[in-house]
Amino acid sequence: MFETLFTRGAILNRYRTAPLFEERRRYLVHCAQAGARRRTLRVIAAHQVNLVHLLDLRAGDRVDVARIEAAARQWSLPGERRCSQRALPEARQRFVGHAVRWLRFVDHLEESCKVQHAHASEVAVFAAWMRTERGWSEETIQGCCGTVDRFFDWLDERGVALASVGIDDIDQAVARWRARNYSRVTIHDYAQRLRTFFRFAERQCWCTPGLADGIMPSRFHCGETVPKGLTRDEVLRLLATSEGNRPGDRRDRAILMVLIAYGLRAGEVAGLRLDDLDWEEETLHVRCPKPGRTHHYPLSRGVAQTILRYIRDVRPPRPERALFLTLSAPIRPMSRGAIGHVVRSRLDRLGIVGKRCGPHALRHAAAQHLLDQGLSMKEVGDYLGHRSVSATAVYAKVHLSVLREVADIDLEGLA
Repeated sequence: MFETLFTRGAILNRYRTAPLFEERRRYLVHCAQAGARRRTLRVIAAHQVNLVHLLDLRAGDRVDVARIEAAARQWSLPGERRCSQRALPEARQRFVGHAVRWLRFVDHLEESCKVQHAHASEVAVFAAWMRTERGWSEETIQGCCGTVDRFFDWLDERGVALASVGIDDIDQAVARWRARNYSRVTIHDYAQRLRTFFRFAERQCWCTPGLADGIMPSRFHCGETVPKGLTRDEVLRLLATSEGNRPGDRRDRAILMVLIAYGLRAGEVAGLRLDDLDWEEETLHVRCPKPGRTHHYPLSRGVAQTILRYIRDVRPPRPERALFLTLSAPIRPMSRGAIGHVVRSRLDRLGIVGKRCGPHALRHAAAQHLLDQGLSMKEVGDYLGHRSVSATAVYAKVHLSVLREVADIDLEGLA
């Protein structure tokens, strides 16, 4: 590995003879396999050797983050890096980051123990029940467990055990969310998740009976807000930001084309795989994670050409079957958050504010465009994968012709 990074004999000998040779080599091989460029590998190798000498590391030594940060401060001083100027804070942060990831990889990092609340085992049992008995998606399970974990963290701060929890404690927890100006839907979901947990906890005899029945999620009206989607002009302007030939532009254009053409959710785009593209039948197979269904869309020529250009010219040659991958190391499938970042960052450049600026804004825009083309609410709902017309009805509030259809309903003499 070092022979491929350094050619000058004296420099190569320095990296070969420094302590922890095998540990340093294994991590560099790992980074290279993850897609790190040669320049990045050289920087990592330099940081490894500097850290070894600054801390006088030997086999079996364990290091905590505080010692790494102290070494980084010493490394950043003038003269330490054969430079007459102090290192910039960003360079010092990169030094710490490379060192932490390397030592963690070779199991030489002394991790600080994260303090867990006293009821982690109960939450684990609750998660297993949701997974095996209810068959909920992993995303739903993680959301419920996250809510319960935050509730128990708050209880630990107050010194309250699960067996002693009363309805007043739960009311105070919900009130804290109201004080933070969360929407009524968010507060409703928070209380609903707590009620689900306490209903399960009652059957396990972990808490006082009757608590679940006392939790009353706040009311809200479905569709009480008007969708703040993007206009067709804003969608076209967003797509125009990806017209360049840079790898990032070509990948992002393929992502935007899929979002705009099919109105998919961010999680559905992140879940696309190479096998979901049927080039012979010209169809796109999309798995909807939550209901566990698969939708089939016709693969339009424009979308197909954009995706094919991305696969041929940009997509890293990796064994992963995910369609969209990150372009910088470590190369891995793009997450739902990464898909959202693509949309939000490009909308920020356009200066579009006051609207939803994530992938769901493009889903709203797709629904609105289909309604403008004269499709019925049922047809739009089928296209978006809605299970009922009520899920699509929210778009009627911003579509005057549909509102007129509602207004023209014969009330049979009641008007």
